[in-house]
Amino acid sequence: MATTVASKGLEGIVATTSSICYIDGDAGVLSYRGIDIHELAEHSSFEETTYLLWFGNLPSRDELKTFSADLAKGRALDSRIIDLLRCVPTSASPMEVLRTAVSLLSLYDADESEVTHDANVRKAFRLTSQISMIVALFDRIRKGKDLIEADQTLSHAANFLWMLNGEKPSDTATRAFDVALILHADHELNASTFAARVIAATLADMHSAIAGAIGALKGPLHGGANEATMRLLYAIDAAGEDPVDHVRRLFTEKKKISGFGHRVYHTEDPRATHLRRMSEDLGRSAGSTKWFDMSKKIEAFVKQEKKLNANVDFYSASTYTTLGIDIDLFTPIFAISRIAGWAAHVIEQHDDNRLIRPRADYVGSTYPSPYVSLEQR
Repeated sequence: MATTVASKGLEGIVATTSSICYIDGDAGVLSYRGIDIHELAEHSSFEETTYLLWFGNLPSRDELKTFSADLAKGRALDSRIIDLLRCVPTSASPMEVLRTAVSLLSLYDADESEVTHDANVRKAFRLTSQISMIVALFDRIRKGKDLIEADQTLSHAANFLWMLNGEKPSDTATRAFDVALILHADHELNASTFAARVIAATLADMHSAIAGAIGALKGPLHGGANEATMRLLYAIDAAGEDPVDHVRRLFTEKKKISGFGHRVYHTEDPRATHLRRMSEDLGRSAGSTKWFDMSKKIEAFVKQEKKLNANVDFYSASTYTTLGIDIDLFTPIFAISRIAGWAAHVIEQHDDNRLIRPRADYVGSTYPSPYVSLEQR
């Protein structure tokens, strides 16, 4: 029998080939289709970045205009989906609601059972728009607010903030959220993306793969770090403590601080570079840099004491809070962005498919173990 070497958590295992995302954890590099994330964050938009992820190249001006219009046309939900959002408990987790709603969406999708390339692209357009709408609409429903109609003249980022808050966002807020969506759009074979590819590899439909990805993202070890970071900042603020003193005490209690370190990056997470600046800029625009200032002190202390760098989640917490977004929407917003990458990976998987079926390193009872009859046990 062939000898296998187990890798807990599949760390270091190359599971597939892909042309979507490149990461160099030692150099702190993240790129989509070869284009550095820093360039995309500085110059691109979520629509343009999504086009890049799905089609493999940057669009021309006309192609981007058509793509953006098609994405905006997808801002429509069957009334039965809205009925579902009205029927679920208002206390339900937005991630649970999103996972359920995406599964239900497949029942009303014209391409539901098709796994061809063109059908997958059409579903990607619809899902990218619909996931954003579901998150915004459920938040308003649970708060007893009137629903806001989607505005097809707005960008993807601006339309979400419009549907969530009921007022047109400022240019600063729109650009900050747009960049946040770019930064979270893909990250190679993270847990949710790998889950989507495993499901897609069975030739299941895209909705099934995306529902599975959302289920994986719901776990706190994948999508919940920025929520934990913001709860920490709230706790420090409520107690009136110095941030460094509070974190030092947590370290003496052997507790971890969310938002630091990364399985892949051994230097600064390149996404954190932009979110740090966005957190500060938004705070200044809003007239208070309190959350940024607290975060900066914690970051400096953790780096000094534990030699850990802030990751994408640490400054996204203060960024989203300054935008007026509730904590339990942080992870659904992750999904609003990551659907671009999830869809790209499902398309790529279906285009050149092979069932994903790894092996396990057996550590059970020695083979062969005798069967003992019921009378002798």
